[in-house]
Amino acid sequence: MSVSPVSAGFNCRCPRCGRGKLFSGYLKLVNKCESCGLELGTMDSGDGPAVFVMFIVLIITVPLVFLVWALFEPPIWVHAILWPIVVIGLSLWLLRPAKGIMIGLQYKHEAGEHQA
Repeated sequence: MSVSPVSAGFNCRCPRCGRGKLFSGYLKLVNKCESCGLELGTMDSGDGPAVFVMFIVLIITVPLVFLVWALFEPPIWVHAILWPIVVIGLSLWLLRPAKGIMIGLQYKHEAGEHQA
């Protein structure tokens, strides 16, 4: 049975078996899958997840900024406090699954230096 790289990555699980943990810290990969033994420590997603997260957060927040501005007309200090919190929060929430998905896609397409 093949594991979907998107579902395994989004759930932060091993791209081969879909059961073992992918991360030992917030963004640090485990050296080896505890379930199937896949070497994960050599996989590197580079800056790809961060770039995708930046675009996704941009697509979400810019319309929200204009919507809040048009509907509620808050003072500028509300925008200065609200939107950095939203941008940082969304970025931190999306970065880990984005890295997991990137690692899963790399494994599926046999990209990089890992041994399948």
